[in-house]
Amino acid sequence: MADAAMSLNGKRVIVIGGASGIGFAVAALAREIGAEVVLASRDATKIAAAVERLPGTTGCSVDLRDESSVSGFFEKLGAFDHLAITAGDWGGTRFVATKDLDLSAARDGFEIRFWGVLAAVKYGSRTIASNGSIAMTSGLMTHRPRKGAPLATAIGGAVEYLARGLAVDLAPVRINAVCPGMILTEIVKQAPEETLRAWVAALPLPRGAEPTEAATAYVYLMLNGYVTGQTLAVDGGGLLV
Repeated sequence: MADAAMSLNGKRVIVIGGASGIGFAVAALAREIGAEVVLASRDATKIAAAVERLPGTTGCSVDLRDESSVSGFFEKLGAFDHLAITAGDWGGTRFVATKDLDLSAARDGFEIRFWGVLAAVKYGSRTIASNGSIAMTSGLMTHRPRKGAPLATAIGGAVEYLARGLAVDLAPVRINAVCPGMILTEIVKQAPEETLRAWVAALPLPRGAEPTEAATAYVYLMLNGYVTGQTLAVDGGGLLV
């Protein structure tokens, strides 16, 4: 049995982006330590498959691009304690040089990662417990920009500063961000092995992280009632090099 300090018994945890990757790992860990878990994603088929993989959970579809979908999701959901948001497509214009940017597509890059997250916080804040928490997701390129990928830095920075502002505005609800480095999700592992090795070769911990290692950061932010407005890096030391 989990120690009381490491337990989410009696807590209701919502994971938007919970059908796969880091989100699924967050859901699995929260479930393991006693939480009632709701998995959410835009793709209802993927949610159904994730619920089947993780018995004891429930699932619901929500489209972060659609404010009415988000408001309806939280209205249907009712009261809850913790929200983790890992959803979002980091592809597309994230890896386009400035001179080649399609500005319309660039704006779309913020649609889920920033505006969708803000919509979830707006409507979720109406029914979250006063001692609850919300964890959002940035990424290592927020702090380690790469040539040809300025939007990744901008989007991640917007998320982290949003967390700081919301931590003050929504207190005592706690708002934080997790900044993952290279996490070996299903999508990441599709890259060639030599590419993955090159990405992590200079790190103090020269390997990619398992999704379960990233998940512990989100769950820590649920459990620690005295942490708010922070960004927690899970990056193998990427901020140091």
